[in-house]
Amino acid sequence: MTKKTIFISTGEVSGDLQGAMLIDALKQQAKQQGIELTIVALGGEKMARAGATLLGNTTDIGSVGLLESLPFVLPTLTIQRRAKQYLKHNPPDLVVLIDYMGPNLGIGTFIQRQLSQVPVVYYIAPQEWVWSLFPRNTATIVEMTHKLLAIFPEEARYFEKKGASVHWVGHPLVDRIPSYPSREQARAALGIKPDQTAIALLPASRHQEIKYMMPIIFAAAQRLQEKLSTCRDVPVERLEAGGQRTNNKGQIFWIPLSHQAYRKPIEKAIQDYGLQATLVTEKTQEVLAAADLAITKSGTVNLELALLNVPQVVFYRVSPLTYWIARTFFNFSIPFMSPPNLVVMRPIVPELLQENATPDNLVREAMELLFNPQKRQQTLENYHQMRQLLGDVGVCDRAALAILQLVHPVGS
Repeated sequence: MTKKTIFISTGEVSGDLQGAMLIDALKQQAKQQGIELTIVALGGEKMARAGATLLGNTTDIGSVGLLESLPFVLPTLTIQRRAKQYLKHNPPDLVVLIDYMGPNLGIGTFIQRQLSQVPVVYYIAPQEWVWSLFPRNTATIVEMTHKLLAIFPEEARYFEKKGASVHWVGHPLVDRIPSYPSREQARAALGIKPDQTAIALLPASRHQEIKYMMPIIFAAAQRLQEKLSTCRDVPVERLEAGGQRTNNKGQIFWIPLSHQAYRKPIEKAIQDYGLQATLVTEKTQEVLAAADLAITKSGTVNLELALLNVPQVVFYRVSPLTYWIARTFFNFSIPFMSPPNLVVMRPIVPELLQENATPDNLVREAMELLFNPQKRQQTLENYHQMRQLLGDVGVCDRAALAILQLVHPVGS
């Protein structure tokens, strides 16, 4: 068998998931091509379970924002230095970068300068195509990348215009959603009655989000709980549930735990805000699939919810100083922040950013999605249109084949 080594670099919880899915596909496709594949990586536990040898765990050192990233500069540099030393003495056959812009630009530039014979693939490019604060970042991505595997149609168009060699593969969540439980299965697993209102709260997958976002989402949940307690047995035309009557007795909120480090602050917040909430471990898929509605931070989970036909309210906050600096000095402006809206480039889910992300605004949008049948119907129709733009099942296999073609061309 031909022996090949691939180095994969990513960070944060979502990058670890995407990396693990790619590793599974790479190993399967490599086996079919007679390749003995070794994966070394910067990532997390999911990638390790998929078969990667980790040079460093990067799931705990991610952040969004200028000031928010400062506590993670030294840990990131330490891991980067260790990885570069390893790569210098053990050059891989190919490098795959997944999102994680700042650190991955450093890795890619190092490969370009020190190991120019090693091809670099960017899979799930940073969202420079959305905000592009620094045009030089886009130029760097194009210069150091042999192949860019795009997951969004607009991402593919943007980087192609900038001169990158782009291959659109579709979004990897398309491969993952078929393995999720049905709404009925998920509710049974969580003990949620068929007529019971179930709202998913998704406050944090990064440390900074505990500080800036959890108080907002929990204050909104507290007010929403008060409103729902006065709406018991109000007819709600649930399109997906055949117009059953709502039952708001018992638990209302389900919170999937994204990281064990957040357990204590979330448990304390549930108690402090007096929420009828259940913190769920190892059953994130069930929570998402079972929900009537989600109130969620912006991120990959927004796309999961859309593919599961769950209406959602999306919000995001960074520190006021970070936001002021971005707007004042970098003219920060984005068309949309949540993936469902970015896919279609129009507002199909409500987004509340920074000063608009208030408990009252979250509650207003949530009540509209819970009790306005026309609004829910329009949301589901928009989700269907979005799904058509995400590609067919087999995304990870297509990405894996494109990557392996660079290290082991067909017919070689």
